[in-house]
Amino acid sequence: MSQYLYTSITLDPSIREAVYLAGVELQQVKVLPRDETILEQLQKEIEALRARYPAPAAARERFEPARWMYRTLGVDPTRTRPSSEALVRRILQGKELFQINSVVDAFNLLSIRFALPVGLYDTEYVVPPVIVRKGKAGEGYPGIGKEYVNLEGRLCLVDQEGPFGNPSSDSARTRIRPETTGVLAVFFVPAVLEPQRARQVLNECSGFVERYLHPACFASFMLHA
Repeated sequence: MSQYLYTSITLDPSIREAVYLAGVELQQVKVLPRDETILEQLQKEIEALRARYPAPAAARERFEPARWMYRTLGVDPTRTRPSSEALVRRILQGKELFQINSVVDAFNLLSIRFALPVGLYDTEYVVPPVIVRKGKAGEGYPGIGKEYVNLEGRLCLVDQEGPFGNPSSDSARTRIRPETTGVLAVFFVPAVLEPQRARQVLNECSGFVERYLHPACFASFMLHA
């Protein structure tokens, strides 16, 4: 792929007050069934969380920016949780995270670390251009591990074939597969956070990607409405 997919993404002005995007796009990356080095780093992150927070209620301040984003968009974050919160709650409830593959495990770690929802998409299955907007009545998709994800009134990414991602649950269509070589990783950044925070996220994310995922090339980006 000669051009980066993220350059085709635009944000609808109606979501400007709630969210902007920060992310990385990886080309010629190899998806491993299991990467012990990444899993070791993930376990350290889990242990640090459990040492700091005895229960999900104690992590309320950590959850608040993403919850603010959902409330600003008109979504109840206690009924539909940001994926970053769902991961941390699972950890603090003493449950194990599902080990998926090297790419998904790596970005689960980063989502936990940054307290930001992240969407992961196989660029081979995204048909640009892409717009980020609120879902319309009747819109939805088969989710990863879910029969159907209803997107009405919820933030979503939409390409020429329809919606394929949101900050709670991504679609099965664009999931990361064993044969995936192009990955678009999108952090949904609550607009209440300063851009400097997003730049810090991108710097740390880029370093992690280079060290642990070894793509042939990658680019980082920030997108505002």
